[in-house]
This record gives sequence, C-alpha cells and structure tokens, in this order.
Amino acid sequence: MRSPRKPSVWIISGPSGVGKGTVCARLRTLRPGIYIPVSLTTREPRPGEVDGVSYHFVSEQRFQEKVESGELLEHAIVHGTHSYGTPRGEVADAIASGRDVLLEIDLQGARQVKRNLPEAQLVFIAPPSWEELVRRLTGRGTENASQVEHRLATARVELEAREEADFVIVNDRIEDTAQALIVLMGL
Repeated sequence: MRSPRKPSVWIISGPSGVGKGTVCARLRTLRPGIYIPVSLTTREPRPGEVDGVSYHFVSEQRFQEKVESGELLEHAIVHGTHSYGTPRGEVADAIASGRDVLLEIDLQGARQVKRNLPEAQLVFIAPPSWEELVRRLTGRGTENASQVEHRLATARVELEAREEADFVIVNDRIEDTAQALIVLMGL
C-alpha cells in the first residue's frame, strides 16, 4: 500500500507580466484542493479586487505590526512602493490539514520563504522572450509608463536570478504552463 504523500509548499515566482496570477488561477480551477493563501498588501484595491479574497488590504501600520509579531512567512516592498506579505499561520494550517500550498510571490519573498522553509520548491515562471514580456506588461494597462519602466527594470534583475529556482517553466500558453505545474507538483 502506498503511503500518502506529504503536503508541499510550492513558490511560483517570476517577473511582473509573465502571467503568474493567471497560471495560479488556472491551477486552482484544475486542482481546487491546492491552497493559495491570501496575501496582505498596503496598496489600494484595483477595480474588481475584493478584500479578503484578492488580498487582505491593510494600512502600513497594521502591516508593520504583523511583521514585528512574526505573523508573516515573508514580506517585501515590491516595486519600491507597497508592502506585500504571506500570513505564516495560513500556510502552517494548510500543511497541517494535508493540503499543498501554492505561493505566488516576487523574488524577494521567494528567497525569504526558501530561508524559512528550505524544503519549499521554487518554480520560476519565465516569459517566452523579452519582447513578449514587454508586450504583456504594457498591454495589461494597469500601470502608467513610469511604473512599466520600473517593472521592466525589476524584471531584468529577476530574470538574471532565475537560476536560483528549483525549476523554470516558460509560460508560452497558460494551459500548457498549468499542466506542466500539475505534473511537476504530482497533483
């Protein structure tokens, strides 16, 4: 008789515009048993985002209180503007209940998770090309020109660090990327 597999923590990282959020949403649809904790952020909600579902939208003061009390598994200031973090308790509770955990976070946060949970697996989602990443990032229309330039500069640094990942998957098509993750994760 085969013993049940131990739940795992999977970190999905990569540059802005590569499709991390879309891939994770598709993976959640295909494998609803996987747990994706709701991150905290100090930024304002974008149109259509719901507090407690998209993110926990908190003040900078509340965020710092959570950092100081050790309630966050990882936290970072992303793109030099807003703080983001993953609630430690949500991850621990999911693992304790036998669920795999999927963390969609930036490279700074991924590095912290790897330090705190060395057994976590880091999957870097890469664009098919630099030109495609630029097209995706500018095409989504959620940032102004200055913000896009800042994100592209960050993307260059993140792409150079992809060898830190345990696995790299090129996101050419969402469906193919989600299926590759399912196979990789043993789901």
